[in-house]
Amino acid sequence: ATSATRRSKHGRVAMAAFSGYVVQANGFHWPWAMTMDGRSFDVAGSPPEQWDAIPLNAKLQIVAFVGFLEFYSEIAGTHYMKGGVPGKYPSFAETGFDAVMPVDLYDPAGLWGDMSAEKSKRGLAVEINNGRAAMLGIFGF
Repeated sequence: ATSATRRSKHGRVAMAAFSGYVVQANGFHWPWAMTMDGRSFDVAGSPPEQWDAIPLNAKLQIVAFVGFLEFYSEIAGTHYMKGGVPGKYPSFAETGFDAVMPVDLYDPAGLWGDMSAEKSKRGLAVEINNGRAAMLGIFGF
């Protein structure tokens, strides 16, 4: 179970990294200010230059949010080492945390709730393969 969880988690991170890099490298950025002093996202150039332009406090917020997500996934629901489903992120509604985070990270619009087990298994295999491709793709940058 640990191998499947690592594959899905690392694949998801790689897909986010690859997508984010491609989007930023092609000049797309948020239209609002990057910092409280009004500095725009377009003043930085490439994605590494954009990361360097972000103030330390903003970087710490990003790391803290990712840390919260990791912490929450470890304490909520059934852990994958104790019979939980590999790759399943716990719902905020199941723990009462939905008062703070009103939408879940997986399927926030409720489009995939009635997916069959067969379709879900195939979707996980596709996700793992896409994650592998994204890992190879992000190495190119």
